[in-house]
Amino acid sequence: MKPVPTLRQLRYLEAVVERCHFGQAAAACNVSQSTLSAAIQELEDLLGAPLLERTKRSVVPTALGRSVAERARGLLKGAEDLVDLAQAARDPLSGPLHLGVIPTIGPFLLPRALPRLRERFPKLQLYLREDQTARLLDRLDRGELDAVLLALPYALGDLEVMDLGQDPFSIVYPAGHRPAANIADENLLLLEDGHCLRDQALAACELEGARRNAGFNGTSLYTLAQMVANGLGVTLMPQMAIDAGILRGLDVTVRPLAGAVPHRRIGLSWRRTSARAETFRRLGEALTAELAM
Repeated sequence: MKPVPTLRQLRYLEAVVERCHFGQAAAACNVSQSTLSAAIQELEDLLGAPLLERTKRSVVPTALGRSVAERARGLLKGAEDLVDLAQAARDPLSGPLHLGVIPTIGPFLLPRALPRLRERFPKLQLYLREDQTARLLDRLDRGELDAVLLALPYALGDLEVMDLGQDPFSIVYPAGHRPAANIADENLLLLEDGHCLRDQALAACELEGARRNAGFNGTSLYTLAQMVANGLGVTLMPQMAIDAGILRGLDVTVRPLAGAVPHRRIGLSWRRTSARAETFRRLGEALTAELAM
């Protein structure tokens, strides 16, 4: 039988190629640097070719090393899916689940949802990661996350997505502000580039051409709320954040937008190849109930 690499060797190589640093890769794999280095040397001996260029100060993957590491990611993800398949067969709502969540959802939905999720699924161990959508989806693709709670619309490629419900937008003014006849004429404060809520709010409210205060792009919804309270402009705020009390104690006025209610959709996304689809659907049903409350 032809000798083949072990998953351990492939995992160590992938960690080094990603970080270009033996010490950091060893720490990420929870092994000593000598153990990691020896395993990669064994892999190079098995394949008969160098995978890394080593100097006293740095480590650089060879072209073959990068190719092997890229293929290793798929093999490692497949091995993890086998474990997930067995876990799901025993009890789909048990074991660890690494959930990514975007900053415009996490602080507002999860504090009230988590206690009921723990009560409903006591064997499920949720590990949360908050970040912007693009970075979360990259982690999902790499197998570092199991699912992502995000806002729609968003280009998701071949990912599976479950629609959990809608989150309407309202406009928030400083107290005493005389609203313009058209919101496009207001000094509209938005989140900085990279936050999907920025484009979703503008598209939902048909405001792509609205005048924006480019000098005051907020880093969070909390920042935008404070900027409005200080008279710097107006902003679009999702109902989820308003219900969570983000405007409590601030001297602002909330008004619904005229016409059809503009909104974003909330979704739960996972890899189409994941063996835990039933887990995600059950979790999604619970989150749908939370959104409807």
